[in-house]
Amino acid sequence: MIHPTAVIHPKAQLDSTVIVGPYAVIEEGVTIGPHCRIGPHAHLTGRTTIGAHNQLHAGCVVGDAPQDLKYKGEPTRLRIGDHNVFREHVTIHRSATLSEDTVVGSNNFLMAHSHVGHNVVLGDHVIMANGALLGGCVTVGDRAFISGNCLVHQFVRVGALAIMQGGSAISKDLPPFTIARGDNGICGLNVVGLRRAGFTGEQRLELKQLYHALFRGGQNLGAACAAARKHFSSEHARLLLDFVATAKRGVCRDTGSSAIDVED
Repeated sequence: MIHPTAVIHPKAQLDSTVIVGPYAVIEEGVTIGPHCRIGPHAHLTGRTTIGAHNQLHAGCVVGDAPQDLKYKGEPTRLRIGDHNVFREHVTIHRSATLSEDTVVGSNNFLMAHSHVGHNVVLGDHVIMANGALLGGCVTVGDRAFISGNCLVHQFVRVGALAIMQGGSAISKDLPPFTIARGDNGICGLNVVGLRRAGFTGEQRLELKQLYHALFRGGQNLGAACAAARKHFSSEHARLLLDFVATAKRGVCRDTGSSAIDVED
């Protein structure tokens, strides 16, 4: 199960079912759960804990030191859940502070050359396409989709079931259920993603009405949010409203309609 050319520190903890490919390096402090596959030339380091049924393809670097000038070599941590796929040359850095971990949830799919920076909290069922980059301290909600070559600035939040169109870049928070386009722009609801996630027509209609009230009603966003709370009270509406209300970096603004925002 372990290729003879792999280099594994004697204090690394690997379940007996783990498969390790040629020339992989697994350093002290790494713990790997059942039924994981570690591809050739992968490098696992730091205080990294990896759950069950994860696949790390060729050249992944997981748990290396944060790219943060304030980091002074503290034994910081990375925690990874179950059933994740990390394709070729994915990089995930451990946290820059002892008070927080870098966290990757479960059932995520990170495509080739995508990057997860220090202190990131990545939810479940997230997809990051090739070349997508998350800066330090980013938070990504469940079922978000970050397309190819997208850029997410440090400290930004990406809401649940949001999608970023290819090549888009954000330095402000991306609200749940919305579509990012260009630089700090949004262009409607991720209707396709909502439908695939099991949202009913009634739920999608309510979120569309709320989106228009917040982002296309011509009001100041704070005033629009306060007014909307009087009319929208469902769980998903509250999630969107609370997200907007708690934004510290500002919120991406509407740039116009999108074909994806149109119901069939």
